[in-house]
Amino acid sequence: MKFRHTALDGVILVEPTVHGDDRGFFLETYHLEKYSRGGIAEAFVQDNHSRSKRGTLRGLHAQRLNPQGKLVRAVEGEIFDVAVDVRRGSPTFGQWVGEMLTAENFHQLFVPAGFIHGFCVLSESAQVEYKCTALYDQDDEFSVAWNDPDIGIDWPVDTPLLSARDSSAQRLLDLEELLPIFGESE
Repeated sequence: MKFRHTALDGVILVEPTVHGDDRGFFLETYHLEKYSRGGIAEAFVQDNHSRSKRGTLRGLHAQRLNPQGKLVRAVEGEIFDVAVDVRRGSPTFGQWVGEMLTAENFHQLFVPAGFIHGFCVLSESAQVEYKCTALYDQDDEFSVAWNDPDIGIDWPVDTPLLSARDSSAQRLLDLEELLPIFGESE
């Protein structure tokens, strides 16, 4: 199992060890001690599962008062998964990283609290599972526009399928009062 730290401190790509033979495969998708040694020591309290069709873009989302860290993986299909640092005062504020997560590569992306998260579906459909470090609270959630020019994410889709909420999301700089302060969410 490999843990690759990305250009954004705290965002970690997990490359699990996959044991395969002519019967199929086996892998650990989470192991408390191994993940802690790899830099992911948070406790997970909720698991989520979504299914989306090609071109769907979910995000960019976060919670304000009760931020969630997320450990994301694609169990079917292929997604481009993105984390953006939105911690006011962070040296990497507004910067993003993106990783391809597929059912074939088994990779996971850990997005810590204090980051917004989103993904787009590149395959015909995709099923995504993710573990969360805090419970979901709809009233605490905020969204940032997927195409915010101040962030400049290089999404591999031009005209994504969006929810009504994501279609009307604001730019990051218009949401400053909702953003966590660097050092408080760690």
